[in-house]
Amino acid sequence: MTTSTDRRPRAALFDLDGTLVDTNYLHALTWWQALHQNGHDVPMARIHRAIGMGGDRILEHLLGAEHDHRRDQRLRDAHHALYAAWFDSLPVLDRAADLLRAIAARGLHVVLASSASSDEVRAIRSALGADDVISGATSADDVDRSKPAPDLVHRALALTGAAPEEAVFVGDTVWDVEAAARAGVPCVGLLTGGISEAELTAAGPVTVYRGPSELLRALDSSPLTRPAPQPRG
Repeated sequence: MTTSTDRRPRAALFDLDGTLVDTNYLHALTWWQALHQNGHDVPMARIHRAIGMGGDRILEHLLGAEHDHRRDQRLRDAHHALYAAWFDSLPVLDRAADLLRAIAARGLHVVLASSASSDEVRAIRSALGADDVISGATSADDVDRSKPAPDLVHRALALTGAAPEEAVFVGDTVWDVEAAARAGVPCVGLLTGGISEAELTAAGPVTVYRGPSELLRALDSSPLTRPAPQPRG
């Protein structure tokens, strides 16, 4: 008899920024510029640690619940304009596209689940050049709440028809791990987003790899190709 925890994954859900493309520090820089232009002095280290949240969450996280929300859209627009200048030169992490193709070749649905806006997701997909193996994608524009809420993970799962225990989420931040755990999906962590191994491990992923290339090399012994333990949290 096969139990739910014995099921092999049917779906691989991927974050984008810091997971498949090396853009977390670009986001930190452009958020810093947007905030600085509007009179907010926020250390870039704090901003970097907040990357992975969507625009609906990051400003309250950085500026506090009592800040003037009337200027939030202006700040989001400023960040978007600054970041969009990089759309034609987004750096893809080593072997990221090869990883997606290898996973799809093993029969899994590959779905992107990002807190980025829909046009940012389109730019990243263009940079990756792996649309031939991507089954679908979600963005912050598709849900009411972005990470660390589980909404994006739920939406991505719905695109695959897989149950939570039949999917694995791959991300690079504590927000990814938290969102996956809230959705009941095991998470594999990557260190390419600039979060320390100790901090990322403490958030509760089932395992951590240095980046897409290491995960690719270890793919056939990874949670993406064998039954994964249930997420903590």
